[in-house]
Amino acid sequence: MSGDSDCTRTSPSAGSPSDSELLLDRPKYVCSLSPDLVTKAREELQEKPEWRLRDVQALRDMVCKDYPSLGTCLDDAFLLRFLRARKFDYDRALQLLVNYHTCRRTWPEVFSNLKPSAIKPVLDSGFVTVLPHRDPQGRHVVCIRPDRWTPSNYPITENIRAIYLTLEKLIQSEETQVNGIVILADYKGVSLSKASHFGPFVAKKVIGILQDGFPIRIKAVNIINEPRIFKGIFAIIKPFLKEKIANRFFLHGCDLNSLHQNIPPVILPEEYGGTAGKLDISAWNELLLASEEDFLHDFSELVLPCDSSPHDLLVSGDADEKQCDDSLRGMKPQLYYCY
Repeated sequence: MSGDSDCTRTSPSAGSPSDSELLLDRPKYVCSLSPDLVTKAREELQEKPEWRLRDVQALRDMVCKDYPSLGTCLDDAFLLRFLRARKFDYDRALQLLVNYHTCRRTWPEVFSNLKPSAIKPVLDSGFVTVLPHRDPQGRHVVCIRPDRWTPSNYPITENIRAIYLTLEKLIQSEETQVNGIVILADYKGVSLSKASHFGPFVAKKVIGILQDGFPIRIKAVNIINEPRIFKGIFAIIKPFLKEKIANRFFLHGCDLNSLHQNIPPVILPEEYGGTAGKLDISAWNELLLASEEDFLHDFSELVLPCDSSPHDLLVSGDADEKQCDDSLRGMKPQLYYCY
């Protein structure tokens, strides 16, 4: 996904290759959306098939004009992800693309050596997986189980790396770009000691990526089996959530009937009152690990825009880290109270 880092090699400009040469070098986009999804994309995302490539070229031109050293892929299919995620608003799509790269540059603990084999212990634990069947709206369900994580085995950033790679794999599908995803988070057994690893600094970074730094549409977040401590966790998260996203959180407690109103039992595993058999993590793990070479190619070194500071784009640096540390100290009494 990184492609050529010099825009003179990826879009027309003085002294650069001709338009026809560039088109030969760039993979030709072929739409894989069904007629129904083309209609849905038109109605929900303002995507007009007859203008699609024009819109992609407009975004490409903006990247090369405003961020010539961004180091991003300029292929049609890649740029379409960002246009779809921002309903074909050029300016918002451009900011999302810049944020995407800035996130990766400013959190090396997560993005260095990011490949499936590097997070195999997390995959083997079952911390994150994707259910085999989509929901009735055509959305994949990402299942996250924090109780599968043992903090003494590896830091929380490894879990974040696994979630990020899962999203990267899912967003390769045009169907997912249009339909979005649903998250199912099972907080059974989450203790105060585990919750303490997810302070405001980490929360702000993760939510910043999901809301403003990654081209995916999160349509619902279903929380199941949340203990009282989750009130404290959500108190940490909520200040960083946009209202639209906050309204997509559904807290079900231990009420499976409530969960089934959002996710039908036919696609849920037995562990969540479903009829789709036991939860099997092996199929998703195999699919992700088989993508190793793709990720090695896509995640080559990214270049931060030379005319922009990370502080201006998404991550605020040391000052925010100090502020978040102060916030965490203020939150601890609330966490203990909820626990």
